[in-house]
Amino acid sequence: KPRYRVLVHRKFAEMWSSLPDRVGLTAAQQFYDHVASTPGQPAAVNRTGVLRGKAGEPMAPGFSRTIHYEISGAGRIDYQFNDAYLGVRGDPHPVIFIRSINLSSH
Repeated sequence: KPRYRVLVHRKFAEMWSSLPDRVGLTAAQQFYDHVASTPGQPAAVNRTGVLRGKAGEPMAPGFSRTIHYEISGAGRIDYQFNDAYLGVRGDPHPVIFIRSINLSSH
């Protein structure tokens, strides 16, 4: 069972759902496995890095800096994680917030 819950804003929902078609099922699964289990560690397969400057700042207290994940040669996903995010009901749980999805080349 994944440790982290992956939260995707509705503005990225269509791109998120088309991820396997755009980058391949294997690459999409590798990304999900990484963020759902070990978001703060370097990815086992693809490249990750922490963004510097304002782009990397945590979105709120308790969040990590923005992590840039290169999902394919033509795409990247930026995310932040929080090990104890307080949900609507006030129950702390680990979450991943997808900050951006860009599937065009750099």
